[in-house]
Amino acid sequence: MSFQIEEVVVRIVRLPLIEPFRVSFGTVKDRDQIVVELRGGGISGWGESAVLPFPFYNHETPGTAQHILKDFAIPLFKKERPTSPQETNRVFEKIVGHRIARSGVEMAYWDWEAKAKGIPLYKHLGGTRSEVPVGISVPLFDDINVLLDRIAGFLEKGYHKIKIKIGPGEDLKLVEAIYTRFGEIPLMVDANSAYTLEHISLFKDLDRFKLMMIEQPLRHDDIFDHAKLQREIKNPICLDESIEHVHDAASAIELGSCKIINIKPGRVGGLTESKKIHDLAAQHGVGVWCGGMLETGIGRAANIAIATLPNYKYPGDIGESARYYHEDIVDPSIALSPRGTMVLPDKPGIGFDVNLERLKKYTRHEERFSMS
Repeated sequence: MSFQIEEVVVRIVRLPLIEPFRVSFGTVKDRDQIVVELRGGGISGWGESAVLPFPFYNHETPGTAQHILKDFAIPLFKKERPTSPQETNRVFEKIVGHRIARSGVEMAYWDWEAKAKGIPLYKHLGGTRSEVPVGISVPLFDDINVLLDRIAGFLEKGYHKIKIKIGPGEDLKLVEAIYTRFGEIPLMVDANSAYTLEHISLFKDLDRFKLMMIEQPLRHDDIFDHAKLQREIKNPICLDESIEHVHDAASAIELGSCKIINIKPGRVGGLTESKKIHDLAAQHGVGVWCGGMLETGIGRAANIAIATLPNYKYPGDIGESARYYHEDIVDPSIALSPRGTMVLPDKPGIGFDVNLERLKKYTRHEERFSMS
């Protein structure tokens, strides 16, 4: 398909969260989302650069993402005129890091191309299912009873996996309380790099519980020490922050650093790199799942689409819109089915319509870049 993108529009959108989301490294309240629109041939493709408000998950922030998009990624896109999302991914490899910023353009191209071809994005990606089971991520709370009540509500709604955040001093007692109240449920814990190998006795204690996985217990950029830890414990380690591209995944698999990989499309630079990691993991019998970054419905829809690929063996963190936002910017809002699944619309592209009135309501800043 020849290059037909005529304009790139970058919007800074602020959607107020229903409640703060606390993890080991900070609390997310209201946040700026970066929504990217590619226009061409009467078609709009939508993507999202789902950066967090602080450089504690990775080095990116809304400010750095705006800078990279405006001064580097979009000028490269205009100069090189890539003819596919895959080619866009290759062009953007000239930029070192800043993968979340870059992902907004790449994912928008996938949506635009799928619409141009008149097929749903999940089918364009090679997905094999029109419905995927999903899980939910539960933040830390000061009161453990609030955490337990939230989990009870999510289990009643039918979510297939419960993920809780942990940190030093807020770990073993939480798991014990959950198992005491609910018995053995599909539970995983996410440490967001809050521990070191000095905490190995804690992780051995957690082996008393049959957890689905322990996500990113050690340094955000570590692969080597995770291999040491995995050899000492029974619960499977899942790597998140450590996997920025397929080469990281290859190293982790060869070293035995993990048994599961969380593929966040934004973190790895988009859907093309997500597919590469998925395919490599499948070749080595390593299951994957799709994590979330508190995306709007635009990014959430892309996550659902990629999760239809066959090696996404674990429910992703793709909660419904109403879990996070008073109102979303897509129609219909992304909702959980009675089966605890997300059903993909059989419409071209991401399958959800961007509500332009709501988008305008929440847009704080907008920039347009002509491709001519």
